[in-house]
Amino acid sequence: MSTPEWPSHGGQSEALLAHFGLPSGHRLYDFSANLNPLGPPAWVRDFLTQQLAGLERYPAPDYAAARQAIAAHHQLQADRVLLTNGGAEAIFLAAALHAGKRAAIVTPSFGEYARACRAHRLTVSEIALPAPHFTLELDSLLAGLVDIDVLFLCRPNNPTATLIDTSVMETLLDYTAWAGCRVVVDEAFVDMVGETHEAVSMVPLLDRYPHLILLRSMTKFYTLPGLRLGYMLAESATIQAAQPHQPPWSVNHLAAELVAPLLADDAFTRRTQRWLASERPRMSQAISELGLDVVPSRAGFFLIRPGIEQRAAGVSSDVLFERLLHYGILVRHTHSFTGLEGEWLRIALRDKPDNQRFLNVLKKVVNDCLC
Repeated sequence: MSTPEWPSHGGQSEALLAHFGLPSGHRLYDFSANLNPLGPPAWVRDFLTQQLAGLERYPAPDYAAARQAIAAHHQLQADRVLLTNGGAEAIFLAAALHAGKRAAIVTPSFGEYARACRAHRLTVSEIALPAPHFTLELDSLLAGLVDIDVLFLCRPNNPTATLIDTSVMETLLDYTAWAGCRVVVDEAFVDMVGETHEAVSMVPLLDRYPHLILLRSMTKFYTLPGLRLGYMLAESATIQAAQPHQPPWSVNHLAAELVAPLLADDAFTRRTQRWLASERPRMSQAISELGLDVVPSRAGFFLIRPGIEQRAAGVSSDVLFERLLHYGILVRHTHSFTGLEGEWLRIALRDKPDNQRFLNVLKKVVNDCLC
């Protein structure tokens, strides 16, 4: 069978089902998209229904209410917030600020950083996190920043789920401040780190490092990818420079109205943190006990691959991917991630019954491959 056209994002099953000869109605449990399985919050549907009348009017062009809610949440001034059409638009706006310059991207990571840089004519170099632990080597990173205008990195990183220590980030920011290199940190998954997520965020460092830009997504934690909602945090001058690159009214009325109540839903946040504290270590241990390599996760997903004995027996991640798909489990391939080239699989956490279903199927698939 020929090599499939691997989708560049999770949650895209149609082409894969067709390639592997499975019907379009083949029942799937989707472990490929990094979304909070506990969301969206129960009140969201009714809230959006109540907001439908607002579709007859243009949103406020400055999204003042939404920006103020975000600013208050992070204890910042509203002029340091830019509301965006999902985290993806925030990435493209960050690249637009450096059009035609030189960028470095810490890889493997989300492919939209490179895509945004290409769209704005940036020359891109890559700084690799070494497998199998994908721990940042600071000296190698700093050596790769010679003559670089902007550095993109994801924290916690997608797809490795690793988290660069705050102390390392401070050293990096001290160096880049001296070198004149702006640092763009995508915190799309920081709310999924766990109960200490506020402590690991880079927001408190914004005042100390004016060359720091933070990008956030609200669609992953609240499971609202269809609405497209994100924002950029930076010094006021940076926000003012980014605004002209953003199309007018790029965020729709429904998404903008959701910002304040989502951020105010502390009960949903606490419930998610409790779930993470119990389910993430349980899943990590269970996958490891099946003999697979698991990168220690600080997010709501795992990067895994067959263990050394399984690989010696000819079991590859592609084999696992196809067999899991036949059993109705869709995971994320890594063929589109620079530095992984399909050797690993990314597994998103779902609720406990679905996670147990995944473990049962994975155990059967691994055993069948070794028979």
